[in-house]
Amino acid sequence: MTRKHPTDDGDELLARLGELTAQARERAELQRSRVELAVALQQGMLPTTLPSVPGFRLAVEYQPAHHALSVGGDWYDAFTMPDGCIGLSIGDVQGHNIEATAFMGQVRVGLRALASVTSEPGELLARINDLLLALGTDLFATCTFIRLDPATGVLQSARAGHIPGVWATADGRSGLAEDTGGPPLGVLPETAYPVTEHRLSAGDVLVLVTDGVVEGPALSLDEGLDQVVRLAGVAAVAGLEAASLATAVIRGAERVGHTDDAAVLVVGRERPPSRSP
Repeated sequence: MTRKHPTDDGDELLARLGELTAQARERAELQRSRVELAVALQQGMLPTTLPSVPGFRLAVEYQPAHHALSVGGDWYDAFTMPDGCIGLSIGDVQGHNIEATAFMGQVRVGLRALASVTSEPGELLARINDLLLALGTDLFATCTFIRLDPATGVLQSARAGHIPGVWATADGRSGLAEDTGGPPLGVLPETAYPVTEHRLSAGDVLVLVTDGVVEGPALSLDEGLDQVVRLAGVAAVAGLEAASLATAVIRGAERVGHTDDAAVLVVGRERPPSRSP
């Protein structure tokens, strides 16, 4: 009986390790390619500009997450509707992969398309909910949709499972939006989404965020929302620009320790110019 030389065993082991390393490298490259594709989809689907609204300031901040080579499906949007009002949306798709990113694009584009049929936020969410259910996907999304009337400053808001918005006034008051809301999009058929009305006066701000901004390993959801409430309150009293507030909120998200996408959408009503003495 012949005995295998130890050197032969070592050579086989090294060869096997080399094969496993090559396979792991191929899988990592494939996953990295999928992430790069998802990031490209995100950048292509999110708006590059925001509408100019006389008397108001709109600002956004967005930080995609790349934790464990995964990408989420958060989005924001702002566009002019056929009736002259401004449509604002922010949301978060379940999952962290390229399918979630593609689904995000379907929801955002669907909202824009349906806004040409109706600008009423509750009906708009009900219609997109039915559309998503008809697609037969297993994914779902949370969303807040707002209709801003620039002539009056009135905001009509409907919420589908999304975290509440934050408001602050120039006279020092701030808090969470007290709206009822409904379930996430793509979960239950024939769902009604209540509409809440609010008015932005001069110097007031409204901040909409996704959960990556306010919830993570370092902060609970309530603690994260309290942080945004404080920032919005200070910004409104100090008369900070919407862009400065959006930047402050997204930087505050670093304290959360989030591993998810983080999106911020700020709406602020301008103060009248100060009169010279």
